[in-house]
Amino acid sequence: MTGRLHVIGTGPGNPDQMTPEALRAVEASSEFFGYFPYIDRLNLRPDQVKVASDNREELNRAEAALARAAAGVTVCVVSGGDPGVFAMAAAVCEAIDAGPEEWKSVDLVVVPGVTAMLAVAARIGAPLGHDFCAISLSDNLKPWEIIEKRLSMVAEAGLVIALYNPTSKARPWQLGKAFEILREVLPAQTPVIFGRAAGRPDERMLVMPLGKAEAERADMATCVVIGSPETRIIARPDLPDLVYTPRFLKAPSR
Repeated sequence: MTGRLHVIGTGPGNPDQMTPEALRAVEASSEFFGYFPYIDRLNLRPDQVKVASDNREELNRAEAALARAAAGVTVCVVSGGDPGVFAMAAAVCEAIDAGPEEWKSVDLVVVPGVTAMLAVAARIGAPLGHDFCAISLSDNLKPWEIIEKRLSMVAEAGLVIALYNPTSKARPWQLGKAFEILREVLPAQTPVIFGRAAGRPDERMLVMPLGKAEAERADMATCVVIGSPETRIIARPDLPDLVYTPRFLKAPSR
């Protein structure tokens, strides 16, 4: 007999953006595995157990949670945002793929959540209104050369780009390099949105043209959204600007 393993996201940090389904998973679970700040967002009962760990221990965390679920415990693995976007759902699936046979029998429930790019887009207008992609700038799990190639290709394809993990103390140069790559392809006036802590008390939204975008405006709490050549800015009297990407695109000229 096995237990159940929920994988949830807490959303961008605003409690109102955590889904009812995720809240029900929290209510039903006995043990919680996750990165310290994400578990601390939950209002757990005294009988519910926290097993917090560092941000770079995803696979070990997934394995520990699966072992408990395989032993019959109802477990919750906690991510920020959506658990399937650069988060714990993939780590759990990877652990199942490489782990003992009994882990394949665990009742796995991945609960969708609100990821950072959706929260930032909602606060600024509709920059993801047409085709878009998400790229993590962290090279901890993939070579930087692959990141550079993907940035060039998606810019050439005209996709709006949401950049996750744009910078850190160990990676202070990568966002600036990403801007250099994108400036070779995209117009200088392409809007760049620095969306920090969307929905939280310390939220900060800033829009700059790509030609003047400064990497120093971002930290690890920031999701950076780079528009496509079609992305537009609507100036509004006494209100913040709106940024959106039209739903209807013209065919390229031949």
